[in-house]
Amino acid sequence: MTNRKNQSRRQFITTSAATATGLLLGAQHLTAAPAILKYYNKPNSRINGVQIGVITYSFRSMPDQGAEATLKYILESGISAIELMGGPAESFAGMPSSTVNRRAFFQLRRKQRAGNLSEEEKGQLTEMQVLNKEHQEKVIKWRTEVSMDRFKQMRKMYKQAGVKIYGFKPNAFGKNNTDAEIDYGFRAAKALGASHVTLEHPSDDAHTLKLGKMAKKHKVKVAYHGHTQQTPTFWDTALGQSKFNAMNPDLGHYVAAGFDSSLDLLQKYHKNIYSIHLKDRKSKANGQTNMPWGEGDTPIPEILQLMQREKFKFPGTVELEYQIPDGSDAIKEVQNCLEFCRKALA
Repeated sequence: MTNRKNQSRRQFITTSAATATGLLLGAQHLTAAPAILKYYNKPNSRINGVQIGVITYSFRSMPDQGAEATLKYILESGISAIELMGGPAESFAGMPSSTVNRRAFFQLRRKQRAGNLSEEEKGQLTEMQVLNKEHQEKVIKWRTEVSMDRFKQMRKMYKQAGVKIYGFKPNAFGKNNTDAEIDYGFRAAKALGASHVTLEHPSDDAHTLKLGKMAKKHKVKVAYHGHTQQTPTFWDTALGQSKFNAMNPDLGHYVAAGFDSSLDLLQKYHKNIYSIHLKDRKSKANGQTNMPWGEGDTPIPEILQLMQREKFKFPGTVELEYQIPDGSDAIKEVQNCLEFCRKALA
């Protein structure tokens, strides 16, 4: 997943969590969504025994990606528990920001792969790559030295607003990250109150073995996510390596991969699952498109009803990936997804 907006420097609130929460009043989206008023500023997305959450990646199209703005989006959506991306937390804690225009960088990379770069663009790309390397070195140093105090402060701010952070997804657990960065990622997750970190499955048995061992020290689970490479046995090796390796399956991607056995997957592995991603995708046979909820082939109502019936403890995480309609925004669409869940669990 790629953040489509550059993060700009901003002044973060350093006073009490109550003050930060107070700034959320008067939100512009409330007039467009009166049904959410009863949840506003006191969210409750636990529906008849099933915890519905959202990954903050869902708000990537919103203009401000800071911790306070992200909390505002969550509250307006009526959500009370989240999987937190690294960006809002790390910027809040003071991570050095990059000066590289990420959109321009990735556009140049695509042109490079296609062999269409001009000489001027080659120079621009080279300069960006140098700046990226310098920034990454600064980030590594920062992650090694940073105090956990700001992460604890963010946890308190979110908790006082009624939002629990159950999962954390920083870009710190990859094969190219240092051991110090991985250690930092676990410490930050613990400071935020998360029971598990999430990352894309690295397709590397040595790396999942390493992460499982490092997770044991911190008593934080590593829940592996997947896309259309998911299969019914996708997680088996990692789960066998360590009791601290766990699952974060994406059931929309699972259906798009060609499997209609998502309910069987949950039944078999529910003790190993720490959260799931919910999205509606067309099946492999039907084109795999991300769709507004209720228009694809993912059996979301049946998934939620199974979670309710079996009293599964893990949350279902809304991940907004379909195209946002004209006149709407990410907050309104997450509200729609939450309402879909309410109807399914009524």
